[in-house]
Amino acid sequence: MENILGIDLGSVRIGLAITDALGWMAHPFKTIPRSASSVSQIAHLLEEKSITTVVLGLPLKMDGSDGLAAQQCRDFARELEEQTRATIILWDERLTTATAARYLHEAGRSNKEQKAMIDQVAAQQILQDWLDAQRSKKEFASL
Repeated sequence: MENILGIDLGSVRIGLAITDALGWMAHPFKTIPRSASSVSQIAHLLEEKSITTVVLGLPLKMDGSDGLAAQQCRDFARELEEQTRATIILWDERLTTATAARYLHEAGRSNKEQKAMIDQVAAQQILQDWLDAQRSKKEFASL
C-alpha cells in the first residue's frame, strides 16, 4: 500500500500528515514553516518517502466559493504538481482546524501544545476525511 500525504496549508505553517502502512489511518507527521522553499521541501519529502498521492486541504468559504486562501491553495497545488509526479487532490477542508482544536482541547492539550500540533492534526483530519470517503465509495459500489 502506498503512503499518502495530507497537507493543511496555512499562511504561516504547513501541517503534514501521512497514512499508516495499510492506508487506513492518517497520522500527524510534521509541521514546516511556510516559505518560498515550502514546495521544494514537500517535493523532496514525496521523493524520499515514495509518495505519489497528496491530499491538499482546499479552504473554501462557508458558502462553498473560493476566496483568496483557496486561490493561493490552488496555486500551491499547481506548483507542487509541476515539481513532482504526484497526483494532487484538492479536498474541502472547511472547519478542519476548528475540529482539530476541539480534539486537542478534549485530549487535555494546553494552548501552547495546541499551537505546536494544530496544523498536523488539521492535516490528519483532512487526510482521514478523504480516506473515509474513498472507503465509503468502495463500499457503496459493492452493494
